[in-house]
Amino acid sequence: MYGSPPAPQALARGNGQHLLVATGDPDTSELLATTLELAGYRIAVADRGAEVVRRLAEHRLDLVVIDSELPGLGELGQGGRLKPAYRPPVLLLAAGDSLARIVPELGTGARDYVTRPFRIAEVLARVKVLLRDAGGGARTGNALSHADLVLDDATCRARRDARTLDLTPAEYRLLHHLLVNAHKVLSKEQISRYVWGEFRGDNAIEQLVSRLRRKVDRSGPALIHTRRGFGYWLGESSEDV
Repeated sequence: MYGSPPAPQALARGNGQHLLVATGDPDTSELLATTLELAGYRIAVADRGAEVVRRLAEHRLDLVVIDSELPGLGELGQGGRLKPAYRPPVLLLAAGDSLARIVPELGTGARDYVTRPFRIAEVLARVKVLLRDAGGGARTGNALSHADLVLDDATCRARRDARTLDLTPAEYRLLHHLLVNAHKVLSKEQISRYVWGEFRGDNAIEQLVSRLRRKVDRSGPALIHTRRGFGYWLGESSEDV
């Protein structure tokens, strides 16, 4: 099991948004529903793909938390049964460690991922970020871009020129954060809290940035830079700012 729900005072507060928790495991469903209710959200639950489709057709939900191993997940298809104008953000509970292997599609709305075994604090942080719907960067439809670097939230894939980047969920979130805040220096604490929902040691952040930099800047001019003593930024300059 994943532990007990945190105390109410430790939770990031919601504003009564309506969330759907969809998982085939009763214990996981109860844990998530209880925790999210304590955090100030209104919760509905589903245990099969067909029920998710029905609830999405009947109610305008603010966000869906869905298990990648939900029974009947194929019922969701490519989101074709959902109204085109209605694309709720999706938080996927996934067993994999690479976005290239994580589906399904629920329309073309914003999405994010938490890999199992998940931590409740990370689930709450990811829900908060998805609901916040922060804009920024150069966005076309569901894609964020800078120079020849493109991140597509609809497919959860990133590419540099014609080269596809195989990113882990943490690397994907870091790249998203850097793109949204292009040319802005982000501190290690800002990055850590966005990526993991909590502050982790400098070493963990440095290793994450290093892994992402190797993938993004493997060919072509460097886009991810360090401002020593302050943090990291993304932009078209080979010199630290």
